[in-house]
Amino acid sequence: MAADLEEKTDRYGELLAEALEAASVAPPEGTPMAEAAAECYEMAASYLEDGRHFREGDDLVNALASFSYGHAWLDAGARIGLFDVPTEGHLFTV
Repeated sequence: MAADLEEKTDRYGELLAEALEAASVAPPEGTPMAEAAAECYEMAASYLEDGRHFREGDDLVNALASFSYGHAWLDAGARIGLFDVPTEGHLFTV
């Protein structure tokens, strides 16, 4: 079971990193929605950093939770139009 958790944690970390690279702010710069997008992006990036920190310490549960929360910020932002994201593939649920 530990091997399953380790594989899933690593997979989710890679997924979040890939999703961050694929997402771009959709609203025009200088608008309140662009600010909201930037904040959501920052939250996702912070959760990636946290997850990597936990992963380095072999805290797989908190690493997986951090990666999952980070991806949720991006996914929610994509659903409400804060991010331009790929509509095909496995990164987003749009």
